[in-house]
Amino acid sequence: MGVQYFVFDFSDTVLVRAAISESTTSAELASERSLQLALAAARTAHDNRGQDVVVLDMRNITPVFDYFVIATGNSRRQLHAISEEIDHCLEDELGDKRMGIEGYNESRWILLDYGTVVTHLFDEETREYYALEQFWSEAQRVSLPWQEQSDGSEGEE
Repeated sequence: MGVQYFVFDFSDTVLVRAAISESTTSAELASERSLQLALAAARTAHDNRGQDVVVLDMRNITPVFDYFVIATGNSRRQLHAISEEIDHCLEDELGDKRMGIEGYNESRWILLDYGTVVTHLFDEETREYYALEQFWSEAQRVSLPWQEQSDGSEGEE
């Protein structure tokens, strides 16, 4: 009874999501879960040296999914590693199930479909060509807590 707290542990960073009261609707819980999955996928891409990691909030644009996670990898091997680690995190650690995967063999654009969260892993050339951030420019960018912490020291990591 009362208030429940959700704590998500991503590597060395612990994020505490807003307290959720018992009166929270199932839609709000589903939205909170989608955000949890999107941030976990984004953090996993970042931890595996994905570049230019972005989370777009798609909820006000389309009813089909809640979030896009977009990241760039430098090689086929890196794109595979990022996609496999995201699968491991979302499926094994968070108990979600991937609904589909596209582009794994070609490894220029790997799409991981988790229903409410769709992750797009690109090589640099393909990301520039399809320019999803510009195509979906109405979507709000979700701030990534680990980027906020490092914003004070721009440049190299």
